[in-house]
Amino acid sequence: MTITDPSVASGRIGSDESGKGDYFGPLVIAAAFVTPEIEPDLKLMEVRDSKMISDGRVLELSRDLRQVCKHSIVAIGPQRYNELYEKIRNLNKLLAWGHARALENLLEQVNCDLAIADQFGDERFILNALLEKGKRIRLVQRPKAEEDLAVAAASILARAEFLTRLRRLSDEVGTSLPKGASPSVELAARMVVKKHGRERLSTIAKMHFKTTLAVLATTPEV
Repeated sequence: MTITDPSVASGRIGSDESGKGDYFGPLVIAAAFVTPEIEPDLKLMEVRDSKMISDGRVLELSRDLRQVCKHSIVAIGPQRYNELYEKIRNLNKLLAWGHARALENLLEQVNCDLAIADQFGDERFILNALLEKGKRIRLVQRPKAEEDLAVAAASILARAEFLTRLRRLSDEVGTSLPKGASPSVELAARMVVKKHGRERLSTIAKMHFKTTLAVLATTPEV
């Protein structure tokens, strides 16, 4: 399904994030510019919400999407994420900051007056963040925004970048870092603390998650 508003005839930007609910790894926000001319290609590629696609296919599709549509990817690594969260203290505002940066970066490449994003909070969070840089764009936030091809493309780009960076962090600490925030995630965090110390945790994980308290309460300092 795509937006049918006549004003999007020249294209629109979709933005989406990945890593928001994952204890390990970065928060990644991607923005993708989609025009009517490339929509048939995206449909042939079966572009859709990345949550409906396997990790392997997400990585494959991402490589193709990078060639097909102009895009911007903002990856906030765990250390930077923790610094920003400590300062902002609000996940929706942090998300808005990331979406605004991705939109601004893409608006330097394309002319577009419409952006579509998933509904995650007050749209003024994003608009205010954009206005600080003097950017103005019509923003549409709605539930299930990934049904739009532009947002779906952004979701794939964001997820692929998240998966790539999570794998890189796993290699760095010598422990497989699972997605999500499950008991296996807590176990992996304990392994990292035992091998590298508590300080290392803040370089690979989002410290405000409840997982941190559980891990530090049951894992002795090395």
